[in-house]
Amino acid sequence: MNNPKQLTFPWSKSNKSNFNEYYFDDPNFKLKKILQENDDIFIYGINKTGKTYLLQSLCNKYAEEGKTSLYIPLIEASSLDTAILDSIENMDLICIDDLDSIQNLRSWELAIFNLINNCLISGCRLVFSSSNNISDVKFTLKDLESRIKKIDQIEVFPIRSENISRALIQISNHRSINLGDRELSYLMTYSERSISNLVKILNKLDALSLEKKRKITIPLIKELT
Repeated sequence: MNNPKQLTFPWSKSNKSNFNEYYFDDPNFKLKKILQENDDIFIYGINKTGKTYLLQSLCNKYAEEGKTSLYIPLIEASSLDTAILDSIENMDLICIDDLDSIQNLRSWELAIFNLINNCLISGCRLVFSSSNNISDVKFTLKDLESRIKKIDQIEVFPIRSENISRALIQISNHRSINLGDRELSYLMTYSERSISNLVKILNKLDALSLEKKRKITIPLIKELT
């Protein structure tokens, strides 16, 4: 690969994911430190804990430092030929999302196994995510299972219910979105209390506020919800 910075894939798109907008609840403080080190890592956790966001944030951090990185969502990539993984091991970082989605896809299991071996030689850092602990992931290729189990694993915990409002305030402040106490309380009372859902609403509110040139108020929230 002559110029890995120019790699493009069907799922490639610009995003603004960054660690400043991810609320690291107390159980995830260790995770934040480990992600920003240089070791390979396998992160796992239930849906909507922000695993994809963390991987994309890490890729963006590498880009800001002038390093090459690649984010690969296996749920999408596994519909393509495994040849897309050929010679990508010269990147500085490769983030593989949803590793558990290729269970029983023998060709992809082999391709990931070969990628791990190639990265061991090239020095490329690998970060994997999965909805399940590796002990609950059953690959048909046992060599892949063995390789993954040698990588340090850490769980991504959901934000505790009592801290969801703090997380939303942190995200709002970082984006310079003016979300008042009454509006925050309304959202927390009448919306699904998950940070992923609340951030989606916040994004829509921000866009609607800019479009209508109005402050974010409860009447504006009602228009949206």
